[in-house]
Amino acid sequence: MKTKMGENIAAKNQLSHHQVFDVSVDVHPQGGSKCFDDDGRLKRTGTVWTASAHIITAVIGSGVLSLAWAIGQLGWVAGPAVMFLFSFVTYYTSTLLSACYRSGDPHTGKRNYTYMDAVRTNLGGAKVKICGLVQYLNLFGVAIGYTIASSISMMAIKRSNCFHTSQGNDPCQINSNPYMIAFGVVEILFSQIPDFDQLWWLSIVAAVMSFTYSTIGLGLGVAKVVETGKFRGSLTGISIGTVTQTQKIWRSFQALGDIAFAYSYSMILIEIQDTVKSPPSESKTMKKATLLSVAVTTLFYMLCGCMGYAAFGDLAPGNLLTGFGFYNPYWLLDIANAAIVIHLVGAYQVYCQPLYAFIEKSAKERFPDSDFVNKDIIIPIPGFHYPYRLNLFRLFWRTIFVIITTVISMLLPFFNDVVGLLGALGFWPLTVYFPVEMYIVHKKIPKWSTKWLCLQILSGACLIITIAAAAGSIAGVVLDLKSYKPFATSY
Repeated sequence: MKTKMGENIAAKNQLSHHQVFDVSVDVHPQGGSKCFDDDGRLKRTGTVWTASAHIITAVIGSGVLSLAWAIGQLGWVAGPAVMFLFSFVTYYTSTLLSACYRSGDPHTGKRNYTYMDAVRTNLGGAKVKICGLVQYLNLFGVAIGYTIASSISMMAIKRSNCFHTSQGNDPCQINSNPYMIAFGVVEILFSQIPDFDQLWWLSIVAAVMSFTYSTIGLGLGVAKVVETGKFRGSLTGISIGTVTQTQKIWRSFQALGDIAFAYSYSMILIEIQDTVKSPPSESKTMKKATLLSVAVTTLFYMLCGCMGYAAFGDLAPGNLLTGFGFYNPYWLLDIANAAIVIHLVGAYQVYCQPLYAFIEKSAKERFPDSDFVNKDIIIPIPGFHYPYRLNLFRLFWRTIFVIITTVISMLLPFFNDVVGLLGALGFWPLTVYFPVEMYIVHKKIPKWSTKWLCLQILSGACLIITIAAAAGSIAGVVLDLKSYKPFATSY
């Protein structure tokens, strides 16, 4: 599809601007105008702040709640060190990736609208298909992980109230399935928001919620330390005796996966960058947004993870706010868990947008004449300036997608192990390998030069960490499956 300036552009953009990053357009810079950018699309309005909100919404997710457990496996030395390592690697490779948003000139080069577009432009060949498979499987997995996490938080609210009213006499066994279904219904409604540009308000609400529950978790950890008067935990992590030597090794590997998952957002970085206005160049804005987001995230992660471990030591729960290390004040725990659920509603949509867009783009290419796929039904909304554009294919396919993720979540409700496996599988290829390889091609870095060697060593080291983390998480899932009955999970 060639984009032309002139009379057709307004009409075309009326139809296409709702798919901000789902069409790869072969365009040449045309200087832009007051209403349109240099690629003929409606003027982008994103800033450092909106990009940071999207990143924080994506990053400070349910991963923060497993960090006390992860530090508990690794100890006071290795735990914080690994966290700083992952934060540095994530920041550095994100800056490499953001430099690949435009091909050629950083101000006027052709835009890559999606992560896959960037891989196609810089690497091409089979790597594009491998990247697509890994990226979209990972996004699919994140949707499942978030559904599980939200149901656990909803059940925690129910259980804490049950414990409070029964004064601890009732075991309060609760089935997770109704809560997963409720979350799925809400996601079906929100999945009809067409694209990232219209998600900014949901991202800001979700970012505020993530700070809310992280702060509550931190506060409860500090209060527990003050109450007991001592910092628990050890330099080397969970002691042999509490677990066996073999368990300690597997759990340490799994902890690496949990921390990797807590930082993973590279697979949606290009899509976020495509919402940012210029000048200054989009890569400059994204570098600032990435630095701000990773710094804020690392500070929260260190505080929440370390204070959770200090409060509970070897007994640090897999999910800080739902593992019932804390029982009181129960109303504060309810607020924190409600904030988690609201945050995950937003984070689910932020992560799924690239996957939605890919399927919808593919359908339009395959069925260009189909009204079901291409036609928007205009629905006026009272009090709103713009009408809602209902697309029947979008309604059908996104609903089916949410139903599938909900059913799989009901089959595999193992929060910690699923989180660790997702982190492991997505970390090396999407956060390290593809950004490094694309940057080498984009900047024409000579083979065997010092910079090339340093980048390859970074990539190789992260691959080893990924393999170890995946092995630990798979061992955890195998262990969970031994004592599990499908659709009958109660907590």
